[in-house]
Amino acid sequence: MRILMLGDVVGRPGRRAIRDLVPAFVKSEGIDLVVANAENASGGIGVDIKSAEELLASGVHVLTSGNHIWKKKEIYSYLERSPLLLRPANYPDGSPGQGWTEWHNGTGLRALIVNLQGRVFMPGHLDDPFRCVDAILRQHGGFSPVILVDMHAEATSEKNAMGWYLDGRVSVVYGTHTHVQTADERILPGGTAYVTDLGMCGPSDSVIGMEKESVIQGLLSQMPQKFEVARENVVLQGIVSEVDEGTGKARSIHRIRLHWTGSEA
Repeated sequence: MRILMLGDVVGRPGRRAIRDLVPAFVKSEGIDLVVANAENASGGIGVDIKSAEELLASGVHVLTSGNHIWKKKEIYSYLERSPLLLRPANYPDGSPGQGWTEWHNGTGLRALIVNLQGRVFMPGHLDDPFRCVDAILRQHGGFSPVILVDMHAEATSEKNAMGWYLDGRVSVVYGTHTHVQTADERILPGGTAYVTDLGMCGPSDSVIGMEKESVIQGLLSQMPQKFEVARENVVLQGIVSEVDEGTGKARSIHRIRLHWTGSEA
């Protein structure tokens, strides 16, 4: 089973890159499942219903998210009715939506997809993601040997710890949130594919997707700035992993970085 996992989608440029690049890539690479982090898909912060549905219509099967999932109020009810958009599972009981989904394609392929959020250097008072994922695996791990975990976190150490914690128990652990693709992809001794951060689907001539001038001015002045999504040099970043459908062990993992040359129309 070949799985494409895409980094944080930043605004319209990121959505358009997925629309134009993903279908052809899926066909040429024989991809069975596409997962993308959508928490920055609408205007660079949060995701609205239109953006979520656009990504799902562009060939993404499941959307994960992170700490910005709550920015657009309209998404609350959408989270309740759509199992294809996840929020981090370790938010307190009663939060809208769910943090895992049991995906299947109707022809026998199945995968459990889990979304977690780290606590180190992150806002809010979340439950322990380590104990949270243990509970999810106890309750839903029997659905499929193929299990993917999006660890949305700031600290590389916390993401790395999650990879080792789940090694041999899940197929892939990958980090999101920083929008900077890391070069540490590997298969851990227990058969779990791991990378600290997928990167982003968005403009690389930017500061993590935002117009660089306003970000720099904010750092210089220490005054609030209005950030806008940049538009130059749009890239699609993530990983492709091949996973044994019977054992759930990863056979391979490699990074991707595709350049988008289209327009936002």
